[in-house]
Amino acid sequence: MRQLIYISVTLLLASAKGQRAIKSILTVPNGARWGDWGEAEMCPTNYYAAGFSLKVEGPIGDGDDTALNGIRLFCINKGASAPNPDFAVVKSDTGSWGTWTDPKWCKAGRLMSFQLFVEPPQGNGDDTAANNIMFLCSGGDEVVGSGLAWGSWGGWSKCCTGTGICGIQTKVERPQGSGDDTALNDVRFLCCD
Repeated sequence: MRQLIYISVTLLLASAKGQRAIKSILTVPNGARWGDWGEAEMCPTNYYAAGFSLKVEGPIGDGDDTALNGIRLFCINKGASAPNPDFAVVKSDTGSWGTWTDPKWCKAGRLMSFQLFVEPPQGNGDDTAANNIMFLCSGGDEVVGSGLAWGSWGGWSKCCTGTGICGIQTKVERPQGSGDDTALNDVRFLCCD
């Protein structure tokens, strides 16, 4: 089992852009099952995520809802405070639908842990998978995204080992044509010193 975990982490890190030393990888067990993992994207060296925004498709009504389609991290220099005009934006794969929400920032510190709001499989109904996200900041505040409300919150991820979240990797289902689309299904965050 340890060998499998080592191989998985090695493959994840080998595909990360902006090679940085990874201290830990944050996951949650309630991510949905559809889609493929995109390439991990990293904040620049000495930058850490202190804010985020979501790409969200609002309710369609009788159409095919996808809800959460993407997550962007807003990275600031280690010594800076948020919000800060000197930031870098990173994102992994995103779905095809929706618009980006305004950024949400930690009141103090950096993003350290997260919860994912996920709708369980609907059988013959319309699946949306991930709907929203919430982060815990190193200053103690919780920041909730502007996603949708289908589903429920899962448990918190572990807290970052190191200074804070410095990278993201998303699992996104590609457009299904006339089938049921879900877009973003799951996410992993990478933590650096």
